[in-house]
Amino acid sequence: MKKEKKPDQVVFNTETQQYDASLKPYATDVSAPAITTTDSLAWKNRNINKVNKHIQAKYNELKAEYNKMMAQYEYNNLVYASKFSFEPVVGDTYHLYKRTDNSTFLSIILPEECDFNHIGSFYLDADGIWHKK
Repeated sequence: MKKEKKPDQVVFNTETQQYDASLKPYATDVSAPAITTTDSLAWKNRNINKVNKHIQAKYNELKAEYNKMMAQYEYNNLVYASKFSFEPVVGDTYHLYKRTDNSTFLSIILPEECDFNHIGSFYLDADGIWHKK
């Protein structure tokens, strides 16, 4: 027996042998509006731009934080490598000076009270980290 071909406008399911136009999630009538894809290019470009700006801002924040951390690391190396013959007290401010032979030393003497080559003033926190004032 030969199968009959239904016209294109008839929606017939050959597996269930039923007319199921009303069950489809899309229009099946010839006069129904054409199914077209939505142009999502503008939406994609807007979101790509938005995401790129967000990631760039986050990168700049991380880079600034990294630079700040590296400066603190360098200051800590500089202070801990300097000469001092006392035990620094947590929370007190100390002053770092450079000698004529380029060696450094830590002192409690204020820069205004001496004519040493002042590098910077630092205080020691509870974690043993030196912070530049």
